[in-house]
Formats: sequence, structure tokens, C-alpha cells
Amino acid sequence: MAKYELLSAIKPNLDNDEADKVVTKIEETVQNLGGSIIDTEKMGRKKTAYDVQGYRDSYFVVQKLNLPEDKVVDFKRQLRLNENILRTIFTKVKKA
Repeated sequence: MAKYELLSAIKPNLDNDEADKVVTKIEETVQNLGGSIIDTEKMGRKKTAYDVQGYRDSYFVVQKLNLPEDKVVDFKRQLRLNENILRTIFTKVKKA
């Protein structure tokens, strides 16, 4: 298993409970693919530098996770299918 970091920008028109449900859905997806969540940091609603799908701000969440390397493509596909996620940055964490 490899360590990854995921930054998600969630639609700002969702209230906090609905945004938490999106985060929970991401966590469930990771677990269903055989991975685990190490840490979740909810950064809250912040302005973006430019419009993202017509929105000027987003609800940002950073998650550190373990995921089998052969499941990364499936995980990215699941993220794209979630209509409440505007944008993601998914990076592999290199060992120090």
C-alpha cells in the first residue's frame, strides 16, 4: 500500500452536513477499495483564485490515506463521478 494525499474542493452551495456526507462517501470509497484513511482535515469554506465550474469559493478538505496502487485508477474514477466534488488534487506521498 502506498500513502496518498487528497485535496478536494466541494460545492459551496452544500450546507455543512451535506459536505460532511461527501467526505464520508470518500472515506467509504477508500475503505471499499481496501485502503484506509489516516487523517482528515476540514479546512472549511474558502475563496478560490478563479471560477471553478462557476463557483468563486469551495469547501476544502485534505485527506491522507493508504490505498493499494492498483486501485488508484478506480478511486480517481469514483471521485470524478461524484457531482458534488468540483476539483481534486491527488498526489502520492514520497517517503522521507
